[in-house]
Amino acid sequence: MERHLSIDIETFSDVDIKKAGLYRYVQSPAFEVLLFAYSLDGEPARVVDLAQGEEIPEHIRSLLQYPAVIKHAYNAAFEWYCLSRYLHYDVRQMMAWLGQWRCTMLHGLYCGYTAGLSATGEALGLPQDKRKLGTGQSLIKTFCVPCKPSASNGNRTRTRPKHEPDRWRLFKDYCAQDVVTEMEIERRLSAFPVPAGEQELWQLDQQINACGVRVDAQLIDSALAMDDMITRQLTAEAIQLSGLSNPKSVQQLTAWLEEELDEEVPDLRKETVKDLLKTDLESDTARRVLEIRQELSKTSTKKYAAMREAMCFDDRVRGLLQFYGANRTGRWAGRLVQVQNLPQNHLPALELARSCAVAGKSEALRLLYGSLPDTLSQLIRTAFVPSDGHVFIVADFSAIEARVISWLAGEQWRMDVFATHGKIYEASASQMFGVPIEEITKDNPLRQRGKVAELALGYQGGVGALTKMDTGKKLVPEEMPEIVQKWRQANRRIVDLWYTVENAALTAMRTGQPAGVDKGIIFAREGDEATGQDFLTVRLPSGRKLFYARPYLAPNQWGNDSLHYYGMDQTTKKWGTVDTYGGKLVENIVQATARDCLAEAMRRLSAAGYQIVMHIHDEVVIDRPLSADPAAELAVICRIMGEPIPWVPGLLLRAGGFVSTFYKKE
Repeated sequence: MERHLSIDIETFSDVDIKKAGLYRYVQSPAFEVLLFAYSLDGEPARVVDLAQGEEIPEHIRSLLQYPAVIKHAYNAAFEWYCLSRYLHYDVRQMMAWLGQWRCTMLHGLYCGYTAGLSATGEALGLPQDKRKLGTGQSLIKTFCVPCKPSASNGNRTRTRPKHEPDRWRLFKDYCAQDVVTEMEIERRLSAFPVPAGEQELWQLDQQINACGVRVDAQLIDSALAMDDMITRQLTAEAIQLSGLSNPKSVQQLTAWLEEELDEEVPDLRKETVKDLLKTDLESDTARRVLEIRQELSKTSTKKYAAMREAMCFDDRVRGLLQFYGANRTGRWAGRLVQVQNLPQNHLPALELARSCAVAGKSEALRLLYGSLPDTLSQLIRTAFVPSDGHVFIVADFSAIEARVISWLAGEQWRMDVFATHGKIYEASASQMFGVPIEEITKDNPLRQRGKVAELALGYQGGVGALTKMDTGKKLVPEEMPEIVQKWRQANRRIVDLWYTVENAALTAMRTGQPAGVDKGIIFAREGDEATGQDFLTVRLPSGRKLFYARPYLAPNQWGNDSLHYYGMDQTTKKWGTVDTYGGKLVENIVQATARDCLAEAMRRLSAAGYQIVMHIHDEVVIDRPLSADPAAELAVICRIMGEPIPWVPGLLLRAGGFVSTFYKKE
């Protein structure tokens, strides 16, 4: 008989976990497990006060290490890694133990709920006696982090149970209640289990995060020093020119500019400053101050600082990716350094720029590239480096979302493009404007129209989506409605897909019966009366499901029935009602299917012995021992990524990549 052990722990470390991440937090010599709360097979939660000398009962300690006992925790990666340290496990034992854990946070995210024990409990409508106690943050601040020494606290650097006995008793209650809340969340979601494949993928994700990726400490320190120098120089120049005490202050600088230019300055956002500098400014002083502000805004050295903060004892940064962090679609989200939005690099002679930065040659960088802040920003990617004696093999899917939506819709001309030359931007422009594809070169303005249209219009976007995607402002506003019309005319099957998917969702809601779409996509109403769960689900080609919690129909702004559900509002970042439509549902399905293709590729690469150290969007970064023929290894990796996947028959996947001694965007 399978047994279940639900666990929550409280810990201390002198490292800030929010800035440095779990792995450096636990690797600190000051790390300590304070409380161990548990429940065996749903029994009342008990707390072991490790901080005051109690020990985990022997039978629980045995069950903790027994493979047939499933361990549950909310954000189980935390408990797994902390307790591995507590039990003195080596890497091999840690990885073997990982398969015994189940993460209730993942379960909630899989079912369309938000992250956070308290937020999830609230979203699920747990009764008050099952919810997380609200005193937690204050108690954690008291016992789990260092305190500032003062005369009033006897100059101590941390608060122990003996210093605050009443609050310590409350802290133990808080820890026990977290177990109660976690178990109730798991109970309510038990009718909708996480698929075995996703559980295995979660384990692979923990292995990737625990391995981490090496960073170049010398480049990081040099970049931070140069940034500090140039920031001080430019700020001093701005003070001298403007007479302001703080030229970084938006309020101060706006008022000064309006007086200097004798005109209203609406704001100081990057685009506004850029537009102002394009005008014929009468004041050279104002121009230079604006140039300084623009220069300072180019730097992204916060990411260098984040790398330095999270760097472990072996110069590796761990915990860069959050499994299911993008919610619903199951895509990963970036953490700590936010690798999902690293600045691109377009510097010529990138290796030369990097070597100058490592050596701290700021004047050489200025002479070669002009803007030092912009140069440092473009070099951020290159701070990620392979292990000693290794190289990076970087490979990514080619136009994966465009391929998936073409396959789902059955848009044959697009499938033909992907089966041959793969130039979807050029082919799209050719279809839209009736021009032979041979004439649509890289410099042809039609290619830009095709590119922006491809990136903006696949999910029922219109002029607004085109405007947002046209970051280079290369499209004329007056031509945008025509571009939208021509793209839709060229992609009639994709347009049909928007309405087919929306009608399937509405049919499932109105009738309570499953409604299918081509390629194995099925909308269904699923619920569990015993726990009050109610979902609209979408079965994907992979078999995984998307969940829309507490769905209902209500009129949209045009008075038509529209699907509404409870979820995370992407604008307000708050849990509440969200409405959707066909194009948005197609976007969810396409991105989720593309994610499943990446997940399958990662499984195959891992099974083939390749160590993935991070992945960004549709790209994997592999840390590989330097072989006699790294180009041949790249070819093997690209072949593995491009192999057919049984559950998407006919989807043509292609991957390309490069070999490098540092990470970059090629």
